[in-house]
Amino acid sequence: MGKVEDATATMIANMPEKTGKSLDQWLALVKKSKLAKHGDIVKLLKADHAIGHGFANLIAHKALASDAGSADEEDLVAAQYSGAKAALKPIHDKLIKLVESFGKDIELSPKKAYVSLRRSKQFGLIQPSTATRLDLGLNLKGVAPTARLEAAGSWNAMVTHRVKLSSAADVDAELKAWLKAAYDAA
Repeated sequence: MGKVEDATATMIANMPEKTGKSLDQWLALVKKSKLAKHGDIVKLLKADHAIGHGFANLIAHKALASDAGSADEEDLVAAQYSGAKAALKPIHDKLIKLVESFGKDIELSPKKAYVSLRRSKQFGLIQPSTATRLDLGLNLKGVAPTARLEAAGSWNAMVTHRVKLSSAADVDAELKAWLKAAYDAA
């Protein structure tokens, strides 16, 4: 279990003592409210039940099954590459195979819209951004951007650089070197 999963499990275990109700009791209350938006659920729990933001946020995620822990990881990845983005899955698979060749300490952490690549910390992410393009985000502090290895800018604050990929052939020696450098720095 990772640090995030450990922290979530601890919060759930402490919920009855800290909030007066178990997670299941809070989920029943949220279901009865018929609220369907994360922000609305958080607002209800904080305003009407005096719950702190951390617990309210966790309950809202669990009620909407919008956190990674509420869905099977394979289902999250399958959903990312469903429909129009299905043609991008071979690029994803080639990247995963490459990353896993670096060592046995890789943690793949699928989220709703991307897969986080972690070692001791996140070193990259794989995101199917459009129907024809997959983006590889990398943490390469101090590396100057190039035409292909662009600065991530406002695309994603969790990484420093982005490489746009449109075919499995884009996973080449140059990309492997950048990915390995990000892995080595993590």
